[in-house]
Amino acid sequence: MARLLPGTRALRTFEAAARHLNFTRAADELGLTPAAVSHQIKEIE
Repeated sequence: MARLLPGTRALRTFEAAARHLNFTRAADELGLTPAAVSHQIKEIE
């Protein structure tokens, strides 16, 4: 079964989390909750 590529929102979230090395700071930058950041990262895994 083919896997779909992650969406641009998930990729932007991943980039912010990687740059900040912190889900809370990434969430603040993106206007999300840390839980939402975690969920977006989980979509990429």
